[in-house]
Amino acid sequence: MSKKLKHILRKLVLPSLYRKYVKRREDIKDDIRQTLIVRGSKVIEKPIEQQFYHLMHYYPEFAFIFFWRIKTQKYLWRKLFTKPFQCKIFGGTKIEGGLMCYHPFATVINAKSIGHNFQFRNSLTIGNKGNDNTLLPVIGNDVTVGANVVIIGDIHIGDNVTIGAGAVVVKNIPSNCIVAGNPAKIIRRL
Repeated sequence: MSKKLKHILRKLVLPSLYRKYVKRREDIKDDIRQTLIVRGSKVIEKPIEQQFYHLMHYYPEFAFIFFWRIKTQKYLWRKLFTKPFQCKIFGGTKIEGGLMCYHPFATVINAKSIGHNFQFRNSLTIGNKGNDNTLLPVIGNDVTVGANVVIIGDIHIGDNVTIGAGAVVVKNIPSNCIVAGNPAKIIRRL
């Protein structure tokens, strides 16, 4: 399909996606705002509908998150907006608004819950320990996770935490800190 045809089809589909899924969903609106803020986009000054259109046109990572939120992975027009990311977010994982990702390749997310404004990068594994889905992490608000991070087990990660690339987190992390390493250790308190 040509780029021009793809662009035209997107323009035709987006208004109905906005009306049906975005208009009444605060979590999706939070995802939109957080993505634009973090990326420093000037589109943040426009109405939410135009912000949504912009992100769906130019950020396939946002489109991936959007289609996960609306729980329609087999949506007919999905291929117009997303790339074939190898990323799985388990349906039972409750994630608050403000979810944002960079390059969600090779990523698996299976947590009890994740708070507001969660950011992650590629090759992230969040999951259970010993294949026991009762032993899942709880992640707080305003947590940023680097690439190639592993977070496993029945642990709690506090609010306002940054986890450095390559970290392996298997113990509780308090709020307001930066952690890195294998095993992850606090390298600075905020």
